[in-house]
Amino acid sequence: MNTQRWIARREVNWKKLEHLLQQVEKKGLKSLSAEEIKQLASLYRSVSADLARAKTYKLGKTLTLKLQQLTSRGYSQIYQGSRHQEWQAVKEFYLWGFPQVVRDTGIYTAIATGIFFFLGIIGWWYAWNDPVFLSLTVPQSLIETVRDRGELWMGSIVGIEPLASSGIMINNISVSFVAIAGGITGGVYTIYIIGLNGLHIGTVSALVAQNNLSYPFWGFVFPHGALELPAIFLAGGAGLLIGKAIVLPGQYRLIDALKQNGQKAAQLLFGIIPMLVIAGTVEGFFSPNPVIPDAVKYLTGIGLFVLLIAYCARQKPNFSKEFKN
Repeated sequence: MNTQRWIARREVNWKKLEHLLQQVEKKGLKSLSAEEIKQLASLYRSVSADLARAKTYKLGKTLTLKLQQLTSRGYSQIYQGSRHQEWQAVKEFYLWGFPQVVRDTGIYTAIATGIFFFLGIIGWWYAWNDPVFLSLTVPQSLIETVRDRGELWMGSIVGIEPLASSGIMINNISVSFVAIAGGITGGVYTIYIIGLNGLHIGTVSALVAQNNLSYPFWGFVFPHGALELPAIFLAGGAGLLIGKAIVLPGQYRLIDALKQNGQKAAQLLFGIIPMLVIAGTVEGFFSPNPVIPDAVKYLTGIGLFVLLIAYCARQKPNFSKEFKN
């Protein structure tokens, strides 16, 4: 191989890559046009091949070092720049995308919320009037703790906060996954999961009310429930979205309806996971803490719920259509 001729022929590409890298290093990847970004990637691959050839034919330490530096800089800008863009996309989603999806799918979340409270009211009414129903829906040990000892059961969390918090997070995220996945049954299993959770909290609220423990009970529920319950409702809405695509695809083919609604359901899932992590932390460390007055817990729950509403109302001007219907 004629080394000098090869270098003269390839050096043009090296200089082009050097020029593009200098621009990116000074002004960032966004300063390049789409065509220049493609050229940058192509030149990086080309120079990488030149480096391999220089090493194979032992074309000199100076040349090899120069090509190594170029490829290292190219790798850094191309791949780290891609990771930076990915993080920017994540940031953009949580700042603006998730609130937009919540608003776009609000009708489905409202239906899930209605199912939850409807079954909750039924559970409360039957548990209040029928002791047999209460014993069938609430564990006997919990009934004995509340009715016979006049205590709530949350004190068992104190002292094992980290373990309890992680267990709560895992449980709530699992419930959300099941509620969303239940959409593949046409939404029937989603309705069952949401309704069952509503029925359970309705019967438990009747039990604590009968034994004059409603104030401390809801003081426990309010702080984490301000995020946990809306997250469950959003998961239910996501499951109903999938169910709707299966049962009522409308003008779309089934596969297209599933793709469209499934994407929104996935976006809802990505959004509610941080909510459940925060709620699990609050439920493990804050809600059961006997040192914190119940009034403070109520105010904390109300404050968190107000912040959640304000967050979901955020709207970016000229928001990208990818999160819209």
